Amino acid sequence: MQAFANIPGGKVPDTHNSLKKLVILGAGESGVGAALLAKQKGYDVFVSDGGSIKEVYKSALQQSSIVFEEARHTESKVLAADEVIKSPGITEKNELVKKIRLKGIPVISEIEFAYRYKGNSKIIAITGSNGKTTTTALIYHMCQLGGKDCAMVGNIGYSFAKQVAEDPKALYVVEISSFQLDDIKTFRPDVAVLTNITEDHLDRYDYNIQNYIDSKFSIAKNQQAEDVFIYCLDDETTRKSIKKYNIKSTLYPITMSKELPQGAYLANAKMHLKWKSEEMQMSIDDFKMKGKHNQYNSMAASLAATAVDIRKEKIREALQTFETLAHRMEPVVTIKGVEFINDSKATNVNSTWFALESMEKPTILILGGVDKGNDYAAMKEMVTEKVKAIVCMGIDNRKIHEAFEDIVPSIVDTATAEEAVQAAFQFAANGDVVLLSPACASFDLFKNYEDRGNQFKQAVKNL
Repeated sequence: MQAFANIPGGKVPDTHNSLKKLVILGAGESGVGAALLAKQKGYDVFVSDGGSIKEVYKSALQQSSIVFEEARHTESKVLAADEVIKSPGITEKNELVKKIRLKGIPVISEIEFAYRYKGNSKIIAITGSNGKTTTTALIYHMCQLGGKDCAMVGNIGYSFAKQVAEDPKALYVVEISSFQLDDIKTFRPDVAVLTNITEDHLDRYDYNIQNYIDSKFSIAKNQQAEDVFIYCLDDETTRKSIKKYNIKSTLYPITMSKELPQGAYLANAKMHLKWKSEEMQMSIDDFKMKGKHNQYNSMAASLAATAVDIRKEKIREALQTFETLAHRMEPVVTIKGVEFINDSKATNVNSTWFALESMEKPTILILGGVDKGNDYAAMKEMVTEKVKAIVCMGIDNRKIHEAFEDIVPSIVDTATAEEAVQAAFQFAANGDVVLLSPACASFDLFKNYEDRGNQFKQAVKNL
């Protein structure tokens, strides 16, 4: 059994800044947020970014008189640090990171740094391969309706550290990636949600799924008995792995396969939420978000909201009013009977599988981008059942052709969102759906998944 360190949570005494020299690698949202908080707490802060820094972040650093450099890393300054906060985007393979490790300088994430100064505020933390953004936003919606003094931070919205520095709240709803979890030490959420674990970012984890699983489960490693851990019993990887970890928090599973004495489950088209001695029921027909994956997200969010004392009627109201997020199964427009859906945030195979699973019309699927070690075999049955044509949108589409050429009659390659949309529209007939759900990262042709989704939407409007 893999034991987790027993690190107490609660308020951490403000003794850390006696370290003084804090170096922050990366000047994006998380790096600049950490710099602002560090400056406020009296650290000697130096920010170093190997690329160019966006004007908005440069301005924030200048206004706070924070010393920074861009387009280089001055090794002597970085290696003089007492502690380093590393951007989630910088890998352990980075030569400078190797030197920092070799010198024994402690490395933490911005999430860990913000946690030091969150005071007595509560934290709901959400991670997972798929569904974490939707689940985070839904929990936040529930907490807002429930009258909580709360903020949505982390991978979505402001950086956690920036929120703590500029506008502290009583409750933080934090979306956390595996990269951010890799460098936590004492971070302890009151409520932790693990939506699922599927193969993703394996290029970052030496193509070893166990490394990725360990990273995800570390969200619960510092939790104690009074804390809550919400997880999906139907996710095979999670179910098989959970016994390996010495999780001390109280477990609240979600499932669609059986009744539970404690947790949330679906039975006879109703969500049953069992919390201590209470039970809530709600018809899934009343959920604003449709699709099996959103039923899982809704169950997880409802449990998390219950754990911070949101009333049942507010949870019910939230499930009935929550709007789909941009780039996540976002309806764009219907042209000549062809529906266009933007699911650009689907950056792995499992995400695209769930998107297809919710399709009820013949689908033209736009796939492709930077492959993160994808195994498309998991999608074959769903593609056979739902997809009439595939439009590839990426620089290297060989794996997509090899995976689907025997089961999909038409597969074409395109190099821009405009080309992809035009090709998909040609394949489509009245009553069909064109679904952008790429199963890949976006960095070959686009800045990020938002840019990809926005270019897709613009190309659709140009038809």
